[in-house]
Amino acid sequence: MNKISTLIFDLDGTLSDPSVGIYRCMNFALSAYGYAEVSKETVAAEIGPPLDEAFGRFQPGADTATIEGLVAKYRERYASLGYSENQLYPGVAELLAGLVQAKVRVGVCTSKRKDFAEKILAMFGLLDSFSFVSGGDIGIQKREQLAELLHAGKIDASAVMIGDRAVDILAAKANGLRSVGVLWGFGCLDELQSVGADVIVSQVGELASLEFAQAAHDT
Repeated sequence: MNKISTLIFDLDGTLSDPSVGIYRCMNFALSAYGYAEVSKETVAAEIGPPLDEAFGRFQPGADTATIEGLVAKYRERYASLGYSENQLYPGVAELLAGLVQAKVRVGVCTSKRKDFAEKILAMFGLLDSFSFVSGGDIGIQKREQLAELLHAGKIDASAVMIGDRAVDILAAKANGLRSVGVLWGFGCLDELQSVGADVIVSQVGELASLEFAQAAHDT
């Protein structure tokens, strides 16, 4: 890759493994509404896209109000317990420490609500590493989040999106940004290749070898 001004990290499946908390919170919500629980494999396939889309696929006959209620019930458990069930991927803390030391600008763009994302990053002692955290909500697409970051001047066209799912790569493409797909999360090689990730890496440490611009935006 040519010079990069900012590395934008997805959270779930890229920086941390949220599968235990998400699985438990999704089934907590489904059970509260009288729906059958879903398997860990079914939940894992839905990690990355927004929550309302996942619940919509679990319960295709549910109306908008029910989907919103399921999301609210999910967040009830997530806010008190689910967020703490995240596990940082090996090597991520060291990678970020090295990037910060090298004065590489990094941010987060996640479909997770911003306050939850910040709570998780703070739990790992990583929040101060990031220049910005962009979080989503019901009805907000990741491509819209990146567009807003561009519009607000928090990133420029030399930024790169890093994530484990097709949604991350497609969001970057929709905004004219380059992308890096990672293979330690919930996507797979075929998924990332099929949507045209510019680079695909299988080890966290490989991200340290990308090229970076010396100049960075104001935080």
